Amino acid sequence: MDSRVERTLSRAQLGLDAPLVQVEVHLSSGLPSFTIVGLPAPVVRESRERVRAALLSSGYAFPAGRITVNLAPVELSKQGGRFDLPIALALLRASGQVSAPADPPLECYGELGLGGELKAVSGLFLAALHAQVAQHALLAPYANRREIALSGHRRAGAAPDLRTAAALASQLLGSHQGVVSEIGPSLSAPDPQSAVPAQAALADVAGQHQAKRALLIAAAGGHSLLMVGPPGTGKSMLAARLPGLLPPLSEAEALEVASIASVAGHIPESACWLQRPFRAPHHSASASAIVGGGHPIRPGEVSLAHHGVLFLDELPEFDRRVLEALREPLETGTITIARTEARLTLPARFQLVAAMNPCPCGYRGDTRQECRCGPTRVARYRQRLSGPLLDRIDIRIAVPRETFKGLLPRRPVRGPCEGRDPARLARDARARRLERSGAPSAHLAPERLRECCALRPSGEALLRRGCERLALSGRAVHRLLALGRTIADLEGSDEIEAPHVAEAIALRRALD
Repeated sequence: MDSRVERTLSRAQLGLDAPLVQVEVHLSSGLPSFTIVGLPAPVVRESRERVRAALLSSGYAFPAGRITVNLAPVELSKQGGRFDLPIALALLRASGQVSAPADPPLECYGELGLGGELKAVSGLFLAALHAQVAQHALLAPYANRREIALSGHRRAGAAPDLRTAAALASQLLGSHQGVVSEIGPSLSAPDPQSAVPAQAALADVAGQHQAKRALLIAAAGGHSLLMVGPPGTGKSMLAARLPGLLPPLSEAEALEVASIASVAGHIPESACWLQRPFRAPHHSASASAIVGGGHPIRPGEVSLAHHGVLFLDELPEFDRRVLEALREPLETGTITIARTEARLTLPARFQLVAAMNPCPCGYRGDTRQECRCGPTRVARYRQRLSGPLLDRIDIRIAVPRETFKGLLPRRPVRGPCEGRDPARLARDARARRLERSGAPSAHLAPERLRECCALRPSGEALLRRGCERLALSGRAVHRLLALGRTIADLEGSDEIEAPHVAEAIALRRALD
């Protein structure tokens, strides 16, 4: 038997990067053996048995001789079962059982079952985007067809089993245009005009005018928000209304959000393509679940909430390490995960909305139920939130219990949000700031913020008095300026006036 080398392409997964991997198969005479080299993880080394069984079950002959598989580059760690299909196709081509046109390049992904069926792989959406940029054809399992459709890849195939995949590979390698696939006409890239479903409206919440006003300001400027109040006052309901006040994702943002979701093992539905993510992890979640980690490294809730909302209910009940880990993404919009084998920086530009009780029993300051907590217990409860973390939360408001009359259905009252569409107000103010500054007020760098925040003399004097009286840090002063800028944008004012500064200071006083 003459020795022969065949190559196929695939991609590894490293955070939100998908580096190209060349799968080389060398078939030669000698004692039968099957070796995989190139820093494969144990699950990749197990491909030998899956590929052998799948070839025989699909009616192909398993080549006799010495088989060596190299996954290049060798310094890159390879994880998962995605390399089964490229190994099998390269082996079929090396043994002459499948024709092997040389051009154009084809990337293959798929885990093989023992019966020859192709199983879904995680992170395919990200790989499809990279393949499209590289102008490579794509072949993947039929179970991943929705991710291929969402990526918009125009030369792709999706096969249910190995024999179909081998036939599609030959067609894809010989096709320079058009879609050669088993995807079906019903799946296509989402229509931006119909990809934002209706969301819960702020008007559904009875009363709570101050909290609604705070949500409006938070949505307009991208500010973080903490709501403090007794149980049952509607904090969770209010938090769930924030995504409805935010503008839809742009196409670039939607692709980034879908890439993160794909790496985590799921992909948004076409109907939710432009909807901002809303993540609400339980307070018992581990640090790696919130921040990201594991082996291989996967994005956590802070990254899954990128360009969306991260809601943390019962904030003091979260592990202290989790809360302190939020400081980096709140400041920079990214999270860095350092492990022995890799150091990754993942996007985490989320909008934090948190809720907490005023004390452990929840009824401190409540007019209807007596608090059972002493001052020491209350202080210990609130000390679970560090000063640096609270300093990064722009808006801190009290959400008191609504009166019985305020909960009854009645004609709309012209509160701070009623009479005008709050979603339109927030989106117009946000669009105005994006047009003038390139980012929402909460995301402006200090030097850029000073350029955008023209203070009236009365507003400057009030801000100075507030800083001296409340002993505010430099960061807190910048956050107040950003809040004042957002409030002025909502009012259509180019300058920050004294009423805007006064409201900004009032919005940070809940825990003082």
